[in-house]
Amino acid sequence: MKEFTHFDDQGASRMVDVGHKQPTQRTAIAACAVKMQPETANLIQSGGSKKGNVLEVARLAGIMGAKRTGDLIPLCHPIGIDSIEIEFEFTADDTLRIQAKVSVFAKTGIEMEALVAVSTAALTVYDMCKSVDRAMQITSTQLIEKTGGQSGHFKSTDDTIV
Repeated sequence: MKEFTHFDDQGASRMVDVGHKQPTQRTAIAACAVKMQPETANLIQSGGSKKGNVLEVARLAGIMGAKRTGDLIPLCHPIGIDSIEIEFEFTADDTLRIQAKVSVFAKTGIEMEALVAVSTAALTVYDMCKSVDRAMQITSTQLIEKTGGQSGHFKSTDDTIV
């Protein structure tokens, strides 16, 4: 049976020791959805926001968020990320899909960085658009795929975020 790795035998929190691990190439893909009014989606797509290009600001926020993951998640190792790609796609007239692919050559995984990237990007979309649509919902945040490391390859059986 698998166990939680962030607790010792007495139940105390700990940062996992990765000192003995060999670095490997690791990638993680995460995604989420932002549900909004169709009018909000139209404003984003047409560049109608007075705050600027919503998706480009969200892309930068997602990249910045991923780089700061070790500061946000208490037991997460700080990682020097090699690359981050963030993509946006309107999959319906009221749904924006956000996906991040993060890569690193390191001793520990990069899943949290990918999840923080899409979350931060989604929160930025909300922040920039809340003046016209406070009912937006950020949904379905999940890890889609990860490669590298001791646990090997993982691919979600349900990557139909939207």
